Amino acid sequence: MKIAIFGAGAIGGLLGARLALAGVDVTFIARGPHLAAMQKDGLRLISGGKSETVPVRARADAGEAGPQDAVIVTLKAHALPGAAPAIARLFGPETMLVTGINGIPYWYFYGLDGPFRDRRVETVDPEGTLWDLLPPSRVIGCVVYPAAEVIAPGVIEHGYGDRFSLGEPDGSRSARIEALSRVLIGAGLKAPVRSRIRDEIWVKLWGNLAFNPLSALTTATLDRLTGEPALRALARAMMAEAQAVAEALGVRFAIDVEKRIDGAAEVGAHKTSMLQDLERGRKMEIDALLGAVVELGDLTGFAMPTCRTILALVRERARAAGCY
Repeated sequence: MKIAIFGAGAIGGLLGARLALAGVDVTFIARGPHLAAMQKDGLRLISGGKSETVPVRARADAGEAGPQDAVIVTLKAHALPGAAPAIARLFGPETMLVTGINGIPYWYFYGLDGPFRDRRVETVDPEGTLWDLLPPSRVIGCVVYPAAEVIAPGVIEHGYGDRFSLGEPDGSRSARIEALSRVLIGAGLKAPVRSRIRDEIWVKLWGNLAFNPLSALTTATLDRLTGEPALRALARAMMAEAQAVAEALGVRFAIDVEKRIDGAAEVGAHKTSMLQDLERGRKMEIDALLGAVVELGDLTGFAMPTCRTILALVRERARAAGCY
């Protein structure tokens, strides 16, 4: 199987390194110093106290890689529209597009039974550009669980986790998703095929939609957000509003809100990705993590007053910092 990793940062680098070490035909699409380092010295993965360097094929121009069997995209959601034309250059007739991206995906309603079937999510896909350039029929949903960091150009440090849950939007166990799962498992990763991938998307999003914007507004780490009663109550209110919307769309939550908050508390004094982006002057993932959830609230008729208030505040905080 020929696989391209588009967005070869921390998670893409981890995934691609594992695949390359297993002998899979991998091409990294990257840029800047990270690309230069991979082209010169290969990609070094530090994981579990072990350091391995693997020679890799890395390109700046997706067109040079040729058609792939699968393209795994590990960009942040707001970077996807700009990258879509380049990603499309990697497509052959049967290429899978694996979206390992946090938040509500642009393809969310593709093939979903109900009144909103095939509706486009405007917040993350203005004017339906992504839907047209990256057809949802190609998509394999992916929920990413590992934590990793680019600690130097060409060097990935893997913190914890090895699961990449996969799911067809229609819930089927297609031949293509089974083949992809086998390749990932062969690289030492967990790659379960889920019949209800949206449930898993929501459980991960459930915490992110609350803790990320609250951390950006308060600069508090997860231990503080989950341990300070007033902040925990605010997060709980946001999550309860989001749960009502998700359940109206047919999602089933396997855990309750308190257990989800307790899970975040176990991470400890961790800065969320949104707070890290704010501190580094980078664009923040506001729309995919919270804006799209409020849009789905509009569709389903839920007022979501707490989520709307926090959304307005965090957007303004991001604008003031040049991060929106």
